[in-house]
Amino acid sequence: MTTALHERPTKTIPPPAEPPRRKLRGTVLALTVPGLLGMLVSFVLPLVYLLRMSLKTGDSSGMIEDTVSFHSYAQFLTDGYYWKMAWDTLLLGLVVTFFAILVSYPIALFLVRTESRFKGVLIALAIAPLLTSSVVRTYGWIVLLGNQGVVNKTLQATGLTDHPLALVNNKVGVYISLVEIMMPYMILALLAGFGRFSTDLEHAAASLGANRWKVFWRVVWPLSMPGVLTGALLVFVLTISSFITPRLVGGGRVFLLATEIYDQATATLNWPFAAAISFILLALFGFVIVIYQRALRRIESQ
Repeated sequence: MTTALHERPTKTIPPPAEPPRRKLRGTVLALTVPGLLGMLVSFVLPLVYLLRMSLKTGDSSGMIEDTVSFHSYAQFLTDGYYWKMAWDTLLLGLVVTFFAILVSYPIALFLVRTESRFKGVLIALAIAPLLTSSVVRTYGWIVLLGNQGVVNKTLQATGLTDHPLALVNNKVGVYISLVEIMMPYMILALLAGFGRFSTDLEHAAASLGANRWKVFWRVVWPLSMPGVLTGALLVFVLTISSFITPRLVGGGRVFLLATEIYDQATATLNWPFAAAISFILLALFGFVIVIYQRALRRIESQ
C-alpha cells in the first residue's frame, strides 16, 4: 500500500527588491558629477590651455603670436642640446629610482616582518621626512654635502680623501639628495605591495630545501613586485618633474626639463616653448605609465 507523503509547505522569503535602474543611475551620476567637474576645472581646462599655448609662437622679447604652429616642438626636436637635456632627465629618474629601491627595500621588508610593539612608531619614523618641506631638506643636504659639511669632514677624518670632494653644484649632489627625498614614497609603496607577502610561504620553500637566497628570489621578490613597480613609477615621475632640489643643490649648473621649463617661462619669457617642453615631459609620463601597466598585467597573470 502506498501512502502519499504530504510535506509541510515552506515559506519562501522573496529576494530584496532591487532599486529602480533610473534611481540607481541618478545616484551614480550625482556622486560622480562633482568629481568630474573638479577634474575638468583643475586639470582638463589648464591642460587644454597649455596645449593651445604650445601651438603659438614666441620670442625672447616676450611677444606671443596667436597662431597655430609646431615651431616650438620643432625647435626642441631639432636641437641636440634639448635632446641631451631630455636624456639627462631620463637618466636622473632611472638612477634615483634604482637606488631608492635598493635602499628602501630592506627597510620596508624589515618593517613588514618585525613583531616589535614599536612597529607603528618605526613606520611613522620611516615616512616622517614627508612632514618636512622639500626645501628645508634640500638646504640640509647642501649643508651636509658642502666642502665643510659632515660628509667631507668625515671622509677627511678617516683618511679616505685628503681634500673636500665636490658634492654640491653638480649632478652628484642632486642624485644623492633626491634618493633620500624619494625614499619615503618608495617605502610607502613597498609596504602596500607587501600585502600579498606571507612568511608561511618562506617556511614552505625552506622546508623543501631552498636556501635563503632562493627563498628571496623565488618567493619574496616575485610577491613584492607590484609594490616595487608602483614605487618605481611614483619615484620616477616625481624625480623627472622635480625642480627645487636640482635647482638648489645643482647650483644652476644642472639642466633638466623641469628647470628649463622654469627658465623659459620666467627668464626668457618664451611661454609657447615652455608649454611645448611641458607637453613633451607629459608625453614621457604617459609612456612610463603604459610600460608600468603592461608590466603589472604580466605579473598579475603569472
